Amino acid sequence: MTKRVALVTGGNGGIGSAICRELANQGNVVVAGYFPPEKESAEAWQKQMADQGVSIELAAMDVSSYEDSERAIGEIAEKHGAVEILVNCAGITRDGTLKKMPEASWKAVMATNLDSAFNTTRHVINGMLEKGWGRIVNIASVNGQRGQFGQANYSAAKAGMHGFTMAVAAE
Repeated sequence: MTKRVALVTGGNGGIGSAICRELANQGNVVVAGYFPPEKESAEAWQKQMADQGVSIELAAMDVSSYEDSERAIGEIAEKHGAVEILVNCAGITRDGTLKKMPEASWKAVMATNLDSAFNTTRHVINGMLEKGWGRIVNIASVNGQRGQFGQANYSAAKAGMHGFTMAVAAE
């Protein structure tokens, strides 16, 4: 089996942890992207994974930033090789009814949950196309299809993730 370089954004979260574990168990070099201010908890998570026999690298990256995503993906490529598997798993919630939702809550969720897919995918897609191999998995939610009370921002971002995924797959 060929070792592939896999990047899982939000890799130290609940779903991200399970994805990282499975990718590592398949023999891949796995890098978990984490939000830079959460360095201590990410390192504690990495140690916990290591104690379970799972080796996972860490990459500090603000996926809501195009430039920081580019920087982090470049550093991963320098250290481990080009990212061949990308799992866009980073996500946050800032719940509240629309009538009370501050603009900052809308923008934070859209930037982290939707813009991040563009910010990361854009920096790996050309290498995947040139190589003729790559996998991109975007984690959405049923709430993107049916909506959820108090989650207009989250539901809209996850619906956007579905549309993004379908369009990029067609490309």
